[in-house]
Amino acid sequence: MPNSKIGRHYSQAFDTELQQAVDRLLQMAALTQQQLTDAIAAFVEADHARAEQVVASDHRVNDFEVDIDEHCLDILARRQPAASDLRLVLTVLKSINDIERIGDLAKRVAKTLLEQADTDRPNQAQLDEIDVMGHRVLHMLQRACVSFERMDATDALTVLRKDKEIDQDYDRIVAQSISAMSNDSSQVGPSMQLFVIARALERIGDHSRNICQHVIFLCKGRNVAHFSDAELQQIVDKQRS
Repeated sequence: MPNSKIGRHYSQAFDTELQQAVDRLLQMAALTQQQLTDAIAAFVEADHARAEQVVASDHRVNDFEVDIDEHCLDILARRQPAASDLRLVLTVLKSINDIERIGDLAKRVAKTLLEQADTDRPNQAQLDEIDVMGHRVLHMLQRACVSFERMDATDALTVLRKDKEIDQDYDRIVAQSISAMSNDSSQVGPSMQLFVIARALERIGDHSRNICQHVIFLCKGRNVAHFSDAELQQIVDKQRS
């Protein structure tokens, strides 16, 4: 989808190259969103075939990363972009690293199902907890990608703050799992699986937050990787001179 913020150069070919970088990133992100959707459903429903599809699709995410990386390096070498154009290329390069890691983490969720013993299956209440957390993470990832597509720093900040809810889900699942293992030794296997899944989902939330930070960098020209939410609000509210 053409972005209205791309398309002000004398060279139409340059505009096209920048738009291609954005479009390919969004295609890569859509693939990882599908991976995550399938991985969550596979684990909750014990769908081994669907989990195997997630694992098998990982190479496509890796191929996207290499292709986009080469495309961006070609732009840097030939066009020598500056100012907002340079920030756009750098934002794409940073974001594809996070998206590739999200794909790896979705694969980890799927492989956890494939490697588990049937006797170690979590109970329905535990699966429901993972399902809730998983869908919260998926929604955050989807919204982070929309904020990138729109190049909207305000929306990115709103999405970024959702990471706190995911951290709370993670802490709750860990606490419940520790309690379950303490009370029943047969819960060690299922609880260890929940640790792995919840940790993977929590990390996906972190990577989604990173994407939002990259959007703020793109729009505001500030590296905000280690800023507090209050500091981010000030940066987002400030109009660029």
